[in-house]
Amino acid sequence: MNKTSPAAPVASYLIDRFIDALLAERNASPHTCAAYRRDLEGAAKAVAARGRDLLKASEEDLRAYAAALGVQARATQARRISSLKQFYRFLCSEGLRQEDPSRLLRAPKLGRALPKYLSEEEVAQLLQAAAARGDADGLRLIALLELLYATGLRVTELVSLPLNALAQNRKTLIVRGKGGKERMVPLGAPAAEAVRAWLAVRRKEGGKDSPFLFPSARARTGHLTRQRFFQLVRETGAKAGIAPARLSPHVLRHAFATHLIEHGADLRSVQQMLGHADIATTQIYTHVATNRLRDAVTKHHPLAKRK
Repeated sequence: MNKTSPAAPVASYLIDRFIDALLAERNASPHTCAAYRRDLEGAAKAVAARGRDLLKASEEDLRAYAAALGVQARATQARRISSLKQFYRFLCSEGLRQEDPSRLLRAPKLGRALPKYLSEEEVAQLLQAAAARGDADGLRLIALLELLYATGLRVTELVSLPLNALAQNRKTLIVRGKGGKERMVPLGAPAAEAVRAWLAVRRKEGGKDSPFLFPSARARTGHLTRQRFFQLVRETGAKAGIAPARLSPHVLRHAFATHLIEHGADLRSVQQMLGHADIATTQIYTHVATNRLRDAVTKHHPLAKRK
């Protein structure tokens, strides 16, 4: 049996068709498509080592692939098996296979991890560290951080905000999120003021003809990249005395949602501002708030200290 991969072009063609379907039918983001492609290309290599291609893979081939994933993190295993199952459902729906060889695959069960977030005091320290820069880059950083904490935007949504996302009154953002869905997010006074200060110097910083709120002449995208913003957040956190491992733009998104719920915001409003399609995704923040209250009672209530 030939152990090389003569059918690799077949696998590549099928993966391309699947990705095209994701784009056309689900309006999947480039990041989602890239993740599916990586997972399926890995599966294709594993199946090719057994002398087959993805189109003709058997249940035994896929069980061997799934077993080899056992050395990886449970979340990684679950994602890769999910990619494979969706791929074969696509092949069956297109009439390219009669039976689904992945139907008996089982992904490991995952516990729902509570999101990491910063306390209100830590957020204040982070903003103070950004303000200490005192230059145009500092004004941009303050605007980014204030916007992120005030709106809970996803990092891609934030760095790619078009200039016209700001409403005329500067009190609302119009955000295009996952699946091209638009939502309106209110801006608090600190965030609006930070954006106003940034706009005053943005033109001087190369933003004269850019359509983006946070332009970058060096980036291929034309706007500040996610990677650069991630670096800026961690650098600023280090100056604020916050461990870099605890910081990322997504942690500030979690802080936004957690602090809103702790201060009495209703879950539906938080869902709309975060752009969650399912309110069940937003409910995780109620667990965070509940755990924090439980810890407060355990540490400070006199009855909790009685033996």
